[in-house]
Amino acid sequence: MKKYDNLVKNAVGRMVPTEINGEKQVPFQGVGKFIPTGRKHAPRIESCANFPTDGNKLLPNLKEALIKAGLKDGMTISTHHHFRNGDLIANQIFDIAHELGIKNLRWFPSASFPCQEHLIKYLEDGTIHHIEGSMNGALGRFCSQGKMAGLGILRSHGGRYQAVQDGDVKIDIAVIAAPTADAFGNANGVEGSAACGLLGFALADSQYADKVIVVTDNLVPFPCIPWQIHGNLVDYTVLVDQVGIPEKIISGTTRITKSPDRLLIAEMTAQFCDEAGIVKDGFSYQAGAGGTALSIGIYFANILKERGIKARFIRAGSNKYPVQMLEEGLVDYILDGQTFDLEGVRSMRENPGHINTSPFTSYNYHGKGNFSTMVDVAILGATEVDINFNANVVTHSDGYLLHGIGGWQNCLFSKCTILPIPLFRDRIPVIKDEVTTICGPGELIDVIVTERGIAINPRRTDLIEKLKNSSLPIKTIKELKDEAERICGKPAKANLSDEIVAAIKWVDGTIIDVVRKVNE
Repeated sequence: MKKYDNLVKNAVGRMVPTEINGEKQVPFQGVGKFIPTGRKHAPRIESCANFPTDGNKLLPNLKEALIKAGLKDGMTISTHHHFRNGDLIANQIFDIAHELGIKNLRWFPSASFPCQEHLIKYLEDGTIHHIEGSMNGALGRFCSQGKMAGLGILRSHGGRYQAVQDGDVKIDIAVIAAPTADAFGNANGVEGSAACGLLGFALADSQYADKVIVVTDNLVPFPCIPWQIHGNLVDYTVLVDQVGIPEKIISGTTRITKSPDRLLIAEMTAQFCDEAGIVKDGFSYQAGAGGTALSIGIYFANILKERGIKARFIRAGSNKYPVQMLEEGLVDYILDGQTFDLEGVRSMRENPGHINTSPFTSYNYHGKGNFSTMVDVAILGATEVDINFNANVVTHSDGYLLHGIGGWQNCLFSKCTILPIPLFRDRIPVIKDEVTTICGPGELIDVIVTERGIAINPRRTDLIEKLKNSSLPIKTIKELKDEAERICGKPAKANLSDEIVAAIKWVDGTIIDVVRKVNE
């Protein structure tokens, strides 16, 4: 079976395959242009007659659960990443598969982390055929070097839900590691020693997989309340010694930046939002857990305090800073997709205004609307941007695949999308003639904020009009690019081969770009 076949040019001018790992694919057709038809995927019908009447689905260990679930060659195994770099279960799954002599598995994680570098040996020996999920660090480098047997596929959080819902990916066995569960399979992420906040990235897996295994280290009597995962969708439960390392579950910088340049970018971004009329009573925003984004949130909080107004909701990744805003009455709700620190976990457990959400409600493009379009401003990052406002979040200028997409693509549909980024990193300009990998089309990216100036997408004539008398340094994107090149020189193009190693899906399941092998 070929990794890929039949390259065609898509709507953003990139050559992409229409067949990957033996499965047909649709090239990107433009934002909102691909409208699918048909019905959602559905798992097999089950009968209560086949399950214990006392509700006890407990098996002695994960190996027995995988065997009972029918683990065999070529299956698709899914995991979630709420434990981030503290995950202990994904590696065990493939240790067991290797021990049983299983081959050619498709691993379908919601994201991978450095702790899963352990799995490279199983990619090398054929236990795992390929990964369909965000690849970070060593796994991304392994893929970039063309060493994976199949083609990698990267999706956003919403794109992953869409792929499962639509049947683009059929999960054979979902393994859901949960900080707390009961023997029936009800589970949550807010209780237990490995509490991670919520389990929303495993929602699609629980709803659509043929077999669902819940693994926990904190087994409680029925009912496990709240139940973020419903036991009625679960086949087996397993009690283990430890599902996650608590001190490694918490990630994201979750610290205010101390960099003068980054603080300037944050201040300029907040001032831009204020002058554009975005910061007002009842507004909403989404920002990441990086130092610059956190600083922008602090500026927003100060504006709200000074004016005696409040935000309606914050779309999160939560941490202590939005939690503080919630507890001070500066915002009505946190709509949380994942928690980045222990304060976020505590707040979700205790505060009725801290709501756990999922990619279905927040990001799924094949639904009857989603939350992302209702957010007034999204503050996002990028590794590269080009003069057409296209942006990259998965590869660096050297072409290496070192980051995942996360919810980034989905957030582009907010009413205003702002990328606060440095003009250059390590003496390499961030604004280029053409990005290495297109993850988001320029028509959805409204503003670029750098320490040396702000560029507004020419499409946003409303923002240009509102800021025409601003004291902020408003420039064109080309002016910013030229300034970076005067300082750093024109960046060399990445040394890439023609060989494709991974595909980037757009939110509707079409292919927007590919990642090519890096020539060593």
